[in-house]
Parts: sequence; structure tokens; C-alpha cells
Amino acid sequence: MAVSGKWDAVFTSRLDRCYDEMKWLYHELYHGYPGSFEYFLSMLYRNYKERRPKLKELDRSREERPDWYRDDDLVGMLMYTQCFAGDLKGVRRHLRYIQECGVNYLHLMPLLQSPQGRSDGGYAVSDFRTVEPALGDMKDLEALADACHERGMSVCLDFVMNHTSEDHEWARRARAGEKEYQDRYYFFDNWSIPDQFEQTVPQVFPKTAPGNFSWCEEAKKVVMTTFYPYQWDLNYWNPVVFNDMTENMLFLCNKGVDVIRLDAVPYIWKQLGTSCRNLPQVHTLVRLMRMAAEVVCPGTLLLGEVVMEPSKVVPYFGTVEKPECHILYNVTTMATTWHTVATHDVRLLRHQLATVFALPKQYTFLNYLRCHDDIGWGLDYPYLSQFGVDEVAHKKFLNDYFRGKIFLSDARGELYNDDPRLGDARLCGTTASLCGVEAAVEENDSRRLDRSLTLDRMLHAFLFTQSGIPVLYSGDEIAQLNDNGYHDDPLKADDSRYLHRGSLNWEDAKKRSRKNTLQGRMFSAIRKMEEIRSGHKAFDNSADVWIVETWNDHVLGIGRYYDHEKLIALFNFGSYDETAWINEEESYTDLMTGEEREAKAVGIPAGDFVWLYTTF
Repeated sequence: MAVSGKWDAVFTSRLDRCYDEMKWLYHELYHGYPGSFEYFLSMLYRNYKERRPKLKELDRSREERPDWYRDDDLVGMLMYTQCFAGDLKGVRRHLRYIQECGVNYLHLMPLLQSPQGRSDGGYAVSDFRTVEPALGDMKDLEALADACHERGMSVCLDFVMNHTSEDHEWARRARAGEKEYQDRYYFFDNWSIPDQFEQTVPQVFPKTAPGNFSWCEEAKKVVMTTFYPYQWDLNYWNPVVFNDMTENMLFLCNKGVDVIRLDAVPYIWKQLGTSCRNLPQVHTLVRLMRMAAEVVCPGTLLLGEVVMEPSKVVPYFGTVEKPECHILYNVTTMATTWHTVATHDVRLLRHQLATVFALPKQYTFLNYLRCHDDIGWGLDYPYLSQFGVDEVAHKKFLNDYFRGKIFLSDARGELYNDDPRLGDARLCGTTASLCGVEAAVEENDSRRLDRSLTLDRMLHAFLFTQSGIPVLYSGDEIAQLNDNGYHDDPLKADDSRYLHRGSLNWEDAKKRSRKNTLQGRMFSAIRKMEEIRSGHKAFDNSADVWIVETWNDHVLGIGRYYDHEKLIALFNFGSYDETAWINEEESYTDLMTGEEREAKAVGIPAGDFVWLYTTF
């Protein structure tokens, strides 16, 4: 039991629920550091006491309904503050627009202070307690979170926990020779041990940032830099690092952040002779952070960024008894979706979804079509190999297809981090441009525009059909195109991900109410699908979900059932009109048209979908 006369009853009650496990896990990692666990507990109480009354009230309401984030009316939007509205005050001014988009979960991309030109899009943090001045300050973040809460919206923020910027105070003091701060990173006197690490640790960016270590001239030592030379890996073997980084996380929670996105979480524990990925200690740390949040701010969720195959992703949910992350990215489905767009063959997607559908229903995924990052082709190549698919050749085909270099492809994307030696390039582009909208607009071809917008709409319908939290990428609601102007910006030109990180075109956004415009057509379609999803129990995250056999490799079928409601969703990824050879007995309604329709030998136009609904 946790006993302290200085702690109030609420804090003590929460701590008592997890104290024994917390103490055991903490000492398992840091048994050689006396006093660090006691400091950890006092830090938790300090942050609990600093939590504002409004947030404590929110905590209480969410404790009473801990599954609140699994509601089927939750829809997210991911955005860069500066691209959406200039700064945090601008985002606050545009909350009405965000709500009009049907969004009640707002994910703000990294906005903490980072050095210009050496920030990796904000992922090289120089101060975890300071907002980038161009975007505002912590009071602005707090005010935005409060305004969102008043509208029933949640706020998500990235927490970069694997590394700091080389400009962070800890790094500056380490560079100056202070051993206490060098011990917060991985410093080595020479290249001997780093060279041993390199034998087993993969490179994240072999072309743009080769190797996992960099020479620090000021300290005359080698420092671990897994991602970029200006991002110094934190040493979580040191309890001071864990204590202080956990407090930095709780500081953001106390500013009103509802969802903490744990960036690059699989990388946070390093050990010689391993890949330094997904080590058991990582799960211990995440479990400790989950318990810390449940004690201090139980209304807060942890979203794990684990961009890996399902076998490595699912363990980050933890277990029912000892949970870790509340939500994880469904990255494999995203990549497989675009593979299916290019191949017009649903077999891999069907296989992958069957794996996801078999998981426990309490596992909540964040689903998306596009995000701020590139598309990596981490597909199930052992499965594809039975169809004669070669991994390297297939990646080349996919990248050629989405760059419009394959006959009949209207996609417009660009390569990212191309490695011709390994044939392992990734892909960039907005959803609309990858669907062909950009090419259709350039050619002023209305037929091609209809076809590309139909595909865009179908992909969003597929997104809304999946269980979990659907998240739109800002601009997708109006079919925003690639920002090809990034090539002319010297701070962006070397990073093709800026192709899909363009500023929201507010003039185009104004066209959303005019249904004869491409913006209006996309906006109204997404809004209609969102309303249908929130209005029918078959979309509930507690629904039974299964693969419907369509006897057609171009058509994906998904069934959903909950509380006497049944949905048959059919998606034609083919280039031609196709038939789903199903034979369902009930009478159905087409949710998009309102028409009565049989679920027998269902015809579906090229690149389109149907939602067939019935009740019992």
C-alpha cells in the first residue's frame, strides 16, 4: 500500500490500485538508484496537485465511463498548426470549421520549440515546456484545449520521447562536458562500442541520415543519433531521464492535452547486441507511463506510434489486466489499402483485415488513409510470395504506379528516402492527388475527375467502415492537392514529405458548400458518411466484424453486426464495374441512396462502394 500523510484521498486511492506493480516494475529497471522511486511518486503528486479543477472534473467523468474514446461518433483530424491556421489562436478561431467537418478529436502535429532547419518537422524538441514562438505559447495551447473541451472535442499532441534536439538544455550541458548530462544520452569516448551497435541495429534513414551515431566535436565524443544527427537519443537506463520525461508528459496533460502520442516508442530502450527495437524494457516503461497517467490525469489517453507489422504492434496494447497504450496506429491496413488501389486485387487486404478482425474488441486502432508522413511499403510479402510477387520489384511497381509512371495511372506522388540499392523507396502525396484528382484538374477532364473523386470517396467509406477511430488528414475533406511549391523552399526542398504538408487553401475551403465544385462534392460525401456512421449501431466499435466472401478478387466485402443491426459493405477496387457474388437473404437499404436493394449479385461501379443495411 502507498501511504503518505501529505497525499489527499483521491490521489492515494488511485495510487493504491497500482502501487505494488508500479514499485516492482520501477525497481526492476532502476534497482541500483536509491531514492529515485520516492522522487517519482512525489513528482506524480506534485503534478496531480497542479491539475486544474476543470481538468479534474473531466477526469472524474471519464473515470465513470472509461471507454469514452470508443464511441462510434468519434472522428479525428490531423493537422500542422501553421499549415491550418498560422498559429494556435488561428486554430481556435477556426474551431467552428473543424466541427463542421464532423471532427471532435483534434491532433496537432509537433508544436514545441525546435530549431529552424534542424527540427525534422518539429520532432527535434529543444524545450518540452515551450511552444514554438511563431505558433504561440503555452497559454494559447491551454486556451485552445479549454475551447475544445467546451465543444466536446479532445486534443492530441505528440510527445517526442526517444530523443531531444541537440539544442536542448541537457544536450548543451552535455556538449560542455557535464557528465551528469552526458549520462542522459548515450555518449562514448570512441567508436568501439558504437561500431558494435551498428552490427545489429538497422538504419532508419540509410540515405538521408546513415548510421546510428554522430561525432560531437565539442565533447570530443560519439553520441547515439538513431534518426538524425541533430536528434540525440535519450538514455532511459538512467532513472532521471524517465522521471523528468514523464513529468514533461504530465506537464502537457495539465495544459489540457487529452491524448499523448508517444512518438517512436519502440526505440526508447537501447541494448548492445540487439536491434534496439521493441525490447521488453520498452513495454515496462510504457506500462509505468500508463499507470502514472491513471494516477495523475486518468482522463488522458496514450496513443502509441508503432509503425511496424501487426505482430510487433499488438503487444503495445498490453493485456486486459495490465494495459499499455489505449490506442495504436493501424499502419499495416493503411499501406495495404494503397497497395490494393494500385493492384486492384483485394486478396492481401482481405487477409490483413481478417487478422485485425480476430483481435479482441477492446483493442482500439486509429485508422487513416494519409498522415503527415510517407507511405512505407511494409506489406506481408510472405503472403504475397504465393502469388509470385517479388518484394523489390513490387515496391518499384507501387512507387511507379503512384507517380503516374504506369499506363492508365492518374496518381501523382513522389518518392521519399529512395534507396536504389535496396529498392526501398517510400511514397508521398495527398489522398486526392494519389487518387488522380490532380491529374484530372490539370487536364481539365471531367470524366477523369468523376472517377478520381469516386475513388477518394470510396476510400473514405472504407476508412469509416473499420472499427476504431477514423482520422482525416487536414485538407482531405476538400480533396486538397499536392503542394508542389515546396521544391522552391530551401528549408523543405530536400524532404518530399512536404509535398502533402501544404497549407490549407481557405479559398478552396469556402467552396465546400457549393456541391458542383470538387471541394463541395468531397466535403458533402464525407459529412454524409460521418452522419450515417454515427447514426447506426452497426458501426459501433463493439460490433462483430467479419470478411464477406464476394467471389471476386476486385471487390472487398465487410460485414458488421451489433444490437439487431447488420451492415454489408462492398468496395470495388477494380478499374471496371464489378459484381459482388453474395446472396444475403434479408431486405436491405442502400444507406447512401436510401433505396431498397437486394444483397444478391450486387453490381458496383468501378472504384465505388455500397453500404447495405438491415435490421432484425
